[in-house]
Amino acid sequence: MKSPTQIVAAILAFVAVYGCTSSKEHLLKMEESQVNLRSMQTRAFDSTDKGKMLRTVIYALQDLGYIVNEANEVIGTVSASTTDIKYKLWEKKTYPLLITVTVRPKGETQLLVRANAQYNQKAVKNPLVYQNFFNVLEKSVFLTAREVD
Repeated sequence: MKSPTQIVAAILAFVAVYGCTSSKEHLLKMEESQVNLRSMQTRAFDSTDKGKMLRTVIYALQDLGYIVNEANEVIGTVSASTTDIKYKLWEKKTYPLLITVTVRPKGETQLLVRANAQYNQKAVKNPLVYQNFFNVLEKSVFLTAREVD
């Protein structure tokens, strides 16, 4: 027969092993979720003109009904918000959808554009928000490259 100390030690060992496994699985799921979110948020463009890309980002956000709150060409960011009805959740209180777009070089021939949307201080994980933004941005990049108004 095992002593109470041995039983407690066995239980603690089981909990430690199970807890570590559970924590590792949880961390892997969180990491996978972050990778999926980042892939929705990021696109590479064949351009090196950061200023022109930032202006095109502003045009795209305005076309989508966002109000640009701040733009900084030096650090390569544009922040905007909207309270458009299509982004409201089934809550009594309406929060603005905030989006921050970052433009930075990727290698020598591309720019990386990352859009980070938040609603009620939580990351937006709905791919449609990012797809809509990048669809409009891609069209704007195409038109801007051909100098079409």
